Amino acid sequence: MTDKTLDFYARNAETYAAQSRPSPRLATFLRLLAPGSHILELGTGSGRDAAEMLHAGFRVDATDGSPELARCAERLIGQPVRILLFTELDAEGVYDAVYANASLLHAPRHELPDIINRIYKALKPGGHVWASFKAGEAEGEDRLGRRYNYPSRLELEELWRNNGPWQQVRVESWQGGAYDGQPTEWLSVIARRPGQAGT
Repeated sequence: MTDKTLDFYARNAETYAAQSRPSPRLATFLRLLAPGSHILELGTGSGRDAAEMLHAGFRVDATDGSPELARCAERLIGQPVRILLFTELDAEGVYDAVYANASLLHAPRHELPDIINRIYKALKPGGHVWASFKAGEAEGEDRLGRRYNYPSRLELEELWRNNGPWQQVRVESWQGGAYDGQPTEWLSVIARRPGQAGT
């Protein structure tokens, strides 16, 4: 995440958190998992999705690159939120799943291969990752000054297939809104690490 994007969230953390809502796609991700699965959330933001996951009985390691957003999320979920940049992830075989709703979309394109490999290593055999992005063709900023990598559907699928020996990769798309108030085409990638879950 760029300094300018982090600065936006530092200045607007309380307003952003207050206006956030749980992702309508969260249930799709949770249906992939066994009850009580251990989830790493990259970019918890307001903590709304983490709160839903905890309420549903999952164990959640919530993280965010913004200390200001982390503090907002901590108040909501009642547990610590770790300050973590995507490139600092160094877990190996720890998590049943990784969830990254509207967070990896801020990573510079050149950092994504390394981040995807880090996510792969963090998963247990059979573990799933779900991540969402704003669709586009080239890196750029939104009208609020936040930096986005804006991949196309084909670019996103190839990016995941080329970084880690995933057993399964699929990309879905839908039309929705965003914090900046603009109509947005969203993409989500769902990938699975080979192996038997729970081993």
